[in-house]
Amino acid sequence: MPSEQRLSDVLSEFARTMLTQFQIQGILDHLVKRIVDLMPITAAGVTLISPSVGPRYVAASDVSALRFEKLQTELGEGPCVEAYRTGIAVAVPDLRADRRFPKFAPRAVSAGLAAVFTFPLNDGDRQLGALDLYSDTIGPLDPPTLSVAQTLADVAAAYLINAQARTNLVDSAARSQDRSLHDPLTGLANRSLLLDRLKRAVERNRRSKETLAVLFIDLDQFKLVNDTFGHRVGDELLVAVARRLTDLLRPGDSVSRLSGDEFVLLCEGFDGESALSAVAERIRVALAEPYVLSGTELVATASIGIAFAGQGVYPPEQLLQNADSAMYQAKRKGGDRHQVIDLRELHLTGERNSLGQELGGARGRGELKVQHQPIVTTGGGRVTGVEAFLRWDHPARGLVEPTIAIQLAEENGFIAEIGQWVLEQACLDRHRWQSDDHARDVTMSVNVSPRQLLSPDFTTTVEAVLRATQTDPGRLTLELTESVFHQDSARALIVLDQLKRIGVKLALDDFGIGSSSLNYLKQFPVDIVKIDRSFVADLESDEATRSIVSAVIDVARAMGIATVAEGVESAAQRGHLVALGCDFCQGFYFARPMFATDFDAVMKLSDVGGNPCLPVSAATSAK
Repeated sequence: MPSEQRLSDVLSEFARTMLTQFQIQGILDHLVKRIVDLMPITAAGVTLISPSVGPRYVAASDVSALRFEKLQTELGEGPCVEAYRTGIAVAVPDLRADRRFPKFAPRAVSAGLAAVFTFPLNDGDRQLGALDLYSDTIGPLDPPTLSVAQTLADVAAAYLINAQARTNLVDSAARSQDRSLHDPLTGLANRSLLLDRLKRAVERNRRSKETLAVLFIDLDQFKLVNDTFGHRVGDELLVAVARRLTDLLRPGDSVSRLSGDEFVLLCEGFDGESALSAVAERIRVALAEPYVLSGTELVATASIGIAFAGQGVYPPEQLLQNADSAMYQAKRKGGDRHQVIDLRELHLTGERNSLGQELGGARGRGELKVQHQPIVTTGGGRVTGVEAFLRWDHPARGLVEPTIAIQLAEENGFIAEIGQWVLEQACLDRHRWQSDDHARDVTMSVNVSPRQLLSPDFTTTVEAVLRATQTDPGRLTLELTESVFHQDSARALIVLDQLKRIGVKLALDDFGIGSSSLNYLKQFPVDIVKIDRSFVADLESDEATRSIVSAVIDVARAMGIATVAEGVESAAQRGHLVALGCDFCQGFYFARPMFATDFDAVMKLSDVGGNPCLPVSAATSAK
């Protein structure tokens, strides 16, 4: 047996490893080499095993020991496997004569092994593996040597447990660090990791002068998904969006989730703004594809804001804020689009806040007005209808852009009040024209914002205005855009059915610029389609546009829906629309929007055939 001094030296070595950062494999390698020096054996090996996993670590003093360790693992048989299974030491002083291991023994003997002594590595009732002592000569080990071997096995087990605990602690810290930098729902980088990546990207951008951009992505009307389908479906949607964004990443890009339905994409090394706009458009289209979540199919569009680093001018937080602001600019334009940051609009944010507060008292101060633009038959130009527009004549800023006025009204909670006022004024003007016999059966069209249409009392408000102004419901057309269907299609359908029962007509405005317009014609009770001015502008120069407009007109006619072309500004455009069979037109070619008193003068130009024809000729206007 080894001397007490030599055993003491070995135990002292292992004690010192307790105070170091030795990894498990290092402890095992050291153990088997020192045992061979200490014990009357040829070689030594250790195998650590985990239930249902198999060997986790293998150490051997030489090539032969490694062969025997792996052989037992491969065969699932041998002294090591038996000691691990039973927790009891196994002694095989003559492997040729032993019958317990019929698969392992013949192959080990042919490789030169004569005897093997195995000691389990235990942690209480739990087995960690086994220590194998190999000998190339037949014969037993004396009891004191066996006792020393078991002591070494027990001490080694204790040190291995300590090393495993240390490894687990490091792994736990790493997992904790990973969790602190990643979103638990989607697994994407969180805000902290995003800002770190953005800081590094800005530094690279400053050195390389390559283009760096931030895309801020926010789902449109995500709250309605949670309210309608529940938060579980909402969470599933966020995971699905994260997956789609990840699939769209280019090499070097990264995507993060900030909070809620906000995602951020970092893009480096692309060829200019147009290339990035193409990336943003691919993202928009991909996210707008239907999702099937818990058996529910739904569509969720996104608004995407884009900000560029500008050769490192902006710090990371400002760049992220600019992208966020660009996203809100996209939302104010109806959503389901991408928007490069408009710094001029960004600088007007404070002014917008001030305007929003002033809008609340604008009606009482007489600053709100209504203008009218005629709608005419395409071929004859005879006036058949009028569209009413809200105008805010601010005492200091002059006429405020109508889209801004509507946005401010929605953002500040004035849209229901102002919308009702516009509807009342429009109906009163129409009633006056009819009473004065200036117009025969002219229809009145009034724009309705999504938030106004979806408000709880909208149908009741329309009925009250019709009664108060003695307006025939069939002579009122309410114009809406498809964005109302993005917000809450189920609620929109209910309100539109209520309006149809009242008897008013419904027009789908800006048709063709959204993502699913033709579907809406089938799903919703629309009487009129208004072809967007962007298509009318290209009628003269683009054959594809003419084909699209022709198809829209044909589909609408087949469904019994009237068509109105917006933004007609030339005789040539009108000529194309006549040839394509469009029913009605409006635009500067016929007349610009005008206040009621000016429109009175136009309507007094009516001739024997009924309402006046536009554009007004010099001879007619001289009457």
